[in-house]
Amino acid sequence: MYRKVYVDVILRQEKSGAIRPLRIIWENGRVYEVERLIYKCRAASMKVGGCGMRYTVQICGKETYIFEEDGRWFVEAKEL
Repeated sequence: MYRKVYVDVILRQEKSGAIRPLRIIWENGRVYEVERLIYKCRAASMKVGGCGMRYTVQICGKETYIFEEDGRWFVEAKEL
């Protein structure tokens, strides 16, 4: 089971307009570094709904997705 978790994202916007997420701030305040941007495309979240730009990133050595939807960022978080 997954849930949609809105997160704060620290990013860099280049003069070309390209956006690169640098850090994700989880709901408990913990900060995760985006080690690598792997891919970016328009896509829907099949686990929690919603669509927008999907960023495939590497965080803590693992590949994961973060989504930007209408100016807000979210992740697909596993329920505990």
